[in-house]
Amino acid sequence: MGAFGRSYVQDRSSQPFPRELIGATENLRLSLISDEPGIVEYPGSARVMISLHVGPSVAVDCRRGGERHRGTNIHGDLEIIPPHLGGVWELKARDTALVIGLKLRVLERVAEDSGSDPSRLRIYNRFQARDPQIEHIGWALRAEMESGYASGRAYMDGLATGLASRIVRNHSSLARPSRATKAAMPGRKLKVILGYIEDNLGRDLGLEEIAGVAGLSVSHFKSLFRKSLGVPPHQYLIRRRVERAATQLRKGRTPIGQIALENGFCHQSHLALHTRRVLGLTPQELRENG
Repeated sequence: MGAFGRSYVQDRSSQPFPRELIGATENLRLSLISDEPGIVEYPGSARVMISLHVGPSVAVDCRRGGERHRGTNIHGDLEIIPPHLGGVWELKARDTALVIGLKLRVLERVAEDSGSDPSRLRIYNRFQARDPQIEHIGWALRAEMESGYASGRAYMDGLATGLASRIVRNHSSLARPSRATKAAMPGRKLKVILGYIEDNLGRDLGLEEIAGVAGLSVSHFKSLFRKSLGVPPHQYLIRRRVERAATQLRKGRTPIGQIALENGFCHQSHLALHTRRVLGLTPQELRENG
């Protein structure tokens, strides 16, 4: 999670950010940024900070709010940092994250609208959590950012409100008692599976192999995976391959056919079929829009 560039978290908008993409509205600031291996210090922000890990797995040692957490960040892992709480991360490899800064007032309005006292609102300090709803909102924000904010301010503010609602209801002192999803996959096992998928996107991965990592039959694995993430495992795998290929297409001039093969697609046309289906763009359009 170390991918909080110092200038970003301190809201110094006049200074350059270590970023790939960046954007802001009154309520929300958004950045896709990377940090190199080493120590990253975060001094704190007036905003509630939400970070979604993007891409390859990274071993991380984090100290924040009197707590220490060691583990491996995998794609979609979530960190939530309350306002004015600093931290230190030790990264074992390059780390990339989608970082969202949300004004506390947005969360307080959500609390008011739900009939709660906003003065009682305290945001929980979360390390490497999983929250499918926050993850979906995060990827929607990223897609909007990459499209040049084509849907406009109202759409961004709506996503900000949805994100605030999820945090208040599930990651704050006003959280409602959770009802565990019946027969969903245990969190630790799910992390192992997602990490295995992420680290093997470039080769042929069958459901039987992935289910074997989980120690489950294929049918049981498919059922638990879908209940846990809301999508079938094959669809999740394709989307992650498309997203990684899209990042490579936007960043460099590697031949499209080579990128297709590196991300588990049979050939360039196979990649194009899925980028159009998932992202609505061809590989060439992704490259030109990068």
